[in-house]
Amino acid sequence: MNKYDSLLVEGRFLKDGYRLTDEMEDADVILFNTCSVRDKAEERVYSWVGALRRAKEQRPDLVIGVMGCMAQRAEEEILRRAAHVDIVCGTRRLQHLPAIVAEVRARRARGPEAGPARGLLETDMAGEVAVDRSSEPYGGGLVGHLAVMRGCDLNCTYCVVPRTRGRVRSRPIADLLREARWMVAGGARVITLLGQTVNSYGEDLPKPGPEEARLSGRQGRAGLADLLRALQEVDGLARIRLITLHPSYVTPALARAIAECDKVDRFLPLPAQSGSDPVLRRMKRGYTTDLYRHRVGILRDAVPDLELGSDWIVGFPGETAEDFALSQRLLAEIGFVQSYVFQYSPRPGTRAFEVADDVPLAQKKERNQELLRTAERVALGRMERWIGREVDVFVEEVAPHGDGLVRGRTLHNLPILLRADAPCDLVGRSVRAHVSEASAFGLAGTTAV
Repeated sequence: MNKYDSLLVEGRFLKDGYRLTDEMEDADVILFNTCSVRDKAEERVYSWVGALRRAKEQRPDLVIGVMGCMAQRAEEEILRRAAHVDIVCGTRRLQHLPAIVAEVRARRARGPEAGPARGLLETDMAGEVAVDRSSEPYGGGLVGHLAVMRGCDLNCTYCVVPRTRGRVRSRPIADLLREARWMVAGGARVITLLGQTVNSYGEDLPKPGPEEARLSGRQGRAGLADLLRALQEVDGLARIRLITLHPSYVTPALARAIAECDKVDRFLPLPAQSGSDPVLRRMKRGYTTDLYRHRVGILRDAVPDLELGSDWIVGFPGETAEDFALSQRLLAEIGFVQSYVFQYSPRPGTRAFEVADDVPLAQKKERNQELLRTAERVALGRMERWIGREVDVFVEEVAPHGDGLVRGRTLHNLPILLRADAPCDLVGRSVRAHVSEASAFGLAGTTAV
């Protein structure tokens, strides 16, 4: 999502006559796009912003801004800790940043009587979620990102997203198709659909009226299944990927759409977070492990070769050794090919922040490493199933280290390193490949003759 937001902001500035620079010393405007999921990410921002204090003293015209989730969550703290910051811009005002920068400069030109520029706080959640980008240059590369919605209506007790991103607002399918075609015209061949709970897409959209229902053949609200079927028809688009799903919104209609749309990757990130029902209840995830298994069954009944990924939190308040063992068991039972493991990090403003963080740090680290080892063993087993088989691969780049090698991803979103006779000619193309090797982190092989 931050990649998408950064490109959106870059496009807005490029449209207004700015250009990008690789050196901060050459910049007139420096913006930090931020994340609030973990405390360490925020502290790095304070460090980077603090390092610019001297530059601001030497170059008073320099405009410094903090945007994104951290700006939304902690605007007053940012201005207190970094008084040289000019702009704090929240998650639904990003498209207005060039105009905000222009106003900062106009105030400076009017002198001290205009008041401090940093009074231009833009963290109101009321901003629109969709923008017309057709007049901007596309700079997202072969593998682009498309935010289909903003916000989250769930209330997981550890998560800051509802506070920093707001409640769910889905974009109409027509707007998304227009942006997807713009991306493809600019060179994108793969589009990753983004949402905090992307399979809840459309839950907030209005139901169609009688005439619209007659023309579309759809009686209920548009959902992710409808969006996938619409994107399937976009000429020039090779692959569709999804980030991130929630078990509560897995439906048979979505499973059928994935099965019937051959551009959709046979891989879904479906975070379990924990294998313990008591922990899931304290997390307020909205499902039990049995319900999670049922939703996985719906998906794999429709798409038997589906691969799954998961996020895991270890050391959540109250997690016992038995709770942790249940997470290990669920990881192995479902057979996740990809797992991201995080130590619980208390975040201000969440319900879990009010509860004692009672799992010692040393134990969190130990469980983190142990679950990673389990995940690596399980992933290796999944990867080895592909040895000796031919697969469809979208080639994304020439491998930076190694002659005659390219890197890509299979239809199941598994990373693969291929040896090829003419590597540069394959980038941006779909090819058949023979898998000869596997590790816990990917595959290797050769292009099929």
